[in-house]
Amino acid sequence: MVEFIDVYKKYPNGTVALKGINLKINKGDFAFIIGSSGSGKSTLLKLLMKEESVTQGEVIVNGYQLSELHARQIPYLRRGIGMVFQDFRLLPNKTVYENIAFAMEITECIPREIRRQVPMSLALVGLSRKANAYPHQLSGGEQQRVAIARSLVNNPALLIADEPTGNLDPENSWEIVKLLTEVNQRGTTVIVATHERSIVDAMKKRVIAIEKGKIIRDQQKGLYVDEDTQFKIYS
Repeated sequence: MVEFIDVYKKYPNGTVALKGINLKINKGDFAFIIGSSGSGKSTLLKLLMKEESVTQGEVIVNGYQLSELHARQIPYLRRGIGMVFQDFRLLPNKTVYENIAFAMEITECIPREIRRQVPMSLALVGLSRKANAYPHQLSGGEQQRVAIARSLVNNPALLIADEPTGNLDPENSWEIVKLLTEVNQRGTTVIVATHERSIVDAMKKRVIAIEKGKIIRDQQKGLYVDEDTQFKIYS
C-alpha cells in the first residue's frame, strides 16, 4: 500500500526534513506515526499526498510511483486516499450532508451515486440524524466524525489521520479512535500521526517513531516510549 525507498527531503531553505527513510505499510495495516514537532512526520504525510516531492528516493502509494506521476494524475492518486485533519476543515456554509457530498462532487461522481454513498457514510459514523445540521451546530467530536465520513465516502484504500484527536476531549478522542479501528477492520489501511501517548499505549498497534528526519523505531504492538531502547519521543 505504501513504500518509502531511501527517501530524502530537503526544503529550499536548506532544512533536511527526512533522511534515508525506508518504510513499508501493507494493505490492511494500522500504524501510528509518532515524533516531536519538527521530527519529519508532517513532511512524510505531505509526500504521501503528493503535496511535496522527494529530493531523493522513491515513494509508492497504492500502486502509484509518485516521482513519475504527472500533475493530471494527482487527483486519481488522491481519490484513493482519505484525509482527516486536527481542525476538521468542514465548510461552514454547507450542511453535514453537503460537506460529505462535496467530496464526491469534486471527483465528478454522478448524482445518483452521491445520493447512495453519503447516507451510507453518515450511518457508518452514527450521524444519520445530523444530515441537515451545519458544522457550528455540532460538537467537536461530531465535527470530526463528519470529517471521517467525508474521508470515507469515496471508498479510499488508505486513510491518513493527522492528529485527529488533537482538538478533542478524552471521551471524544476515544470515540474517534474506536471509529478508525472499525474502518481498519473493514479493510482500509489506516495511518495515524499523533502525540496522544495514552491512545498509542492502549491500542498496541504498529508504532513508527521518527526523530530528526529518521525512523528510530518501527515496532509491532508498540508503545509511545520504548522502554527497551529508551528512545523517548516528547510532544
